[in-house]
Amino acid sequence: MISPKKLLLLNLIKQSKGKFLLGIGSQIKPHIEKRFGVEFSPPAARMREYIQAVKAFFNCWQNDEPLDFRGKFYTHTLMTPMFHAGKNPYGIPPILLGALGPKMTEVAGEVADGLIVHPFNTMPFLEEKALPAVMSGLEKGGRSRDDFIMQVNAIVITGETDEEYQAAEDSVKNLLGFYSSTPSYKLPMDSVGYGDLQPKLNALSKEGKWDELATYIDDDFVEAFTTRGKPEEIAGKLKAKYGEYADRLSIYAPYAGSDAMWKKIVAELKA
Repeated sequence: MISPKKLLLLNLIKQSKGKFLLGIGSQIKPHIEKRFGVEFSPPAARMREYIQAVKAFFNCWQNDEPLDFRGKFYTHTLMTPMFHAGKNPYGIPPILLGALGPKMTEVAGEVADGLIVHPFNTMPFLEEKALPAVMSGLEKGGRSRDDFIMQVNAIVITGETDEEYQAAEDSVKNLLGFYSSTPSYKLPMDSVGYGDLQPKLNALSKEGKWDELATYIDDDFVEAFTTRGKPEEIAGKLKAKYGEYADRLSIYAPYAGSDAMWKKIVAELKA
């Protein structure tokens, strides 16, 4: 018998005919301790070992290798026939790690199959911080950039009417204000000269003044952290901005938009 979570994972791999990618990520300390109620431990070191452990399971199932993983945080040495998932016709899925800080991003380069770039990103941050950390990790792991998947999450502001565009911008400003209140997300703000704003927004969040955060997000801030324009402009702007770096691209749009508009943008991206 296989656990429900493992069974779901294997079904996703099979139903997608091998297109499934396993995306994982940690959380910031306040959420780990105050939201989930568990002990916080060094996230990068634990994540590195966690990915290695997951790969050990996949290798055991796919290649009939003995399960013998022994680490500081995890130990897995028992695999009985009842819990053996067996070979998957589409092979072992790639593991992509969501990361923002340099240590976690380096872990992605070292042991994961790809990096999920946080949507709260800027081009200076991507070029000067994230990519060098990835390359450092790849060097540690003895791999090249060709062995690695870069998935960029891009915050997009667009709309088919002026009213829709304004609603999109207002929603994104709320999102940017929320992200900016998190101390761990200060690095991208530093990269475009907004680092001094972070402690102020963090203080407001601790006072419960969430509705005020967006009022501090000015036009230059929005320009640095988003891709915005008319629907017919978005695909071209995304390609120009991220095309040199992204192997995969995800659009992050926390607002309503017509299916037809998004389908057209996606089709233009794929063209």
